Amino acid sequence: MDCFQYREGALWTEEVAATTLAEQYGTPLYVYSQDTLLQHYERIHTAFAALDPMICYAVKSCSNIHICRLFAERGSGFDVVSGGELYRVLQAGADPARVVFAGVGKTEREIEEALAAGIGRFNAESVSELEQVNGIATRMGRAAHVDLRVNPDVDAKTHAYTTTGRKENKFGVAIEQAPSVFDRFRDSVGLKLRGIHLHIGSPVNDVQSYVASIERGLALIDTLRHGGHPIDTLDIGGGFGAFYEGHEAPSAQDYANVIVPLLRDRGLRIIMEPGRSITANAGLLLTRVLHVKQAGTRRFVIVDAAMTELIRPALYGAYHFVWPAVAAQHVPETRAAQQPFADLVASDVVGPVCESGDFLAKERGLPPGIEAGDLIAVFSAGAYAMAMASQYNSRPRPAEVLVDGQTSRVIRRRESYADLIATELDANAAVTSATAS
Repeated sequence: MDCFQYREGALWTEEVAATTLAEQYGTPLYVYSQDTLLQHYERIHTAFAALDPMICYAVKSCSNIHICRLFAERGSGFDVVSGGELYRVLQAGADPARVVFAGVGKTEREIEEALAAGIGRFNAESVSELEQVNGIATRMGRAAHVDLRVNPDVDAKTHAYTTTGRKENKFGVAIEQAPSVFDRFRDSVGLKLRGIHLHIGSPVNDVQSYVASIERGLALIDTLRHGGHPIDTLDIGGGFGAFYEGHEAPSAQDYANVIVPLLRDRGLRIIMEPGRSITANAGLLLTRVLHVKQAGTRRFVIVDAAMTELIRPALYGAYHFVWPAVAAQHVPETRAAQQPFADLVASDVVGPVCESGDFLAKERGLPPGIEAGDLIAVFSAGAYAMAMASQYNSRPRPAEVLVDGQTSRVIRRRESYADLIATELDANAAVTSATAS
């Protein structure tokens, strides 16, 4: 699953102790295992090798350019959803031809930048976006390669906020409307509309949801080809699950076992957009206990990390395994909420942010001896943790550290108070510059 293990009661990341990392770099601290990142990427690459897909890492899950560079060096493509993400992957050395630009609300500037960079494809999500891309590309003397995102109306059986393939979601074009959209843009000068894009949500632990989505996509492709449209690409999206509790997500091979037979010998270039399944279990959030207090029947373990570092529990009610980095007599064998120790005390692990919704875990059984200064590990924090971090309450964002065997290095420095106000101090200069230009 990953390279975070307890050895003689202490947590290690590959060959570096968590306590060493916290002492060297401070807390809160995001810690990534390079070996885990690469293992998870290679498992997907191997499982789907029969399709020779273009794997486009979903940058939104964890956007650090050093991590993106790891994947670029292995030939990965990238799924981006903003001009900022495009800028990041180009700085990381990505091949622009292996970049797919998705997102429901691209700006004119973002489209121009993507065309100028020579990206491989756009995933367009509406008729008005197709008109916009066509107009900009024509003006720039380009022809944009575009796949139409279609909404297959499939229930991915995930959180309402992260399901994207139902009719009531904002993403894509209703699948029954797709043939008329292709007809409308058949002769557009600025577009090469040659594929369809499917993405039904994340995390999707039900493999049959992919079967339903892909089967509907293939039926649409047959219809489009019969109508004279030369469809050559199918982007099946991402959304593969991760192991937050231990074994709830299918493996890469489990997904491949049902997806590959559907797509083999269909004469299609296949694109995939995995993110969470690569990064989630490759990251930890290390945090120090500041205080422990009792309030009525509740024990609060107050730590120096907060919803500003990991918003998923507050936003989605998401589960993350939380446990002391030095466990002594309470070494966990699984990452399930229920641990087989008789003396655990129900605890809320909360942060310093001035919101009652600021928590990392609620009513979680934890060892009784936790006290100020102890180091706590929050697992499966590689995806949608730093990527969604904020400076709310004027909290500087933490450092990110990458561990490779016995070595570790900072891949994003800890923010300072000066960083918090830097863009405010030079605001007048920025306005003056923009006015002059």
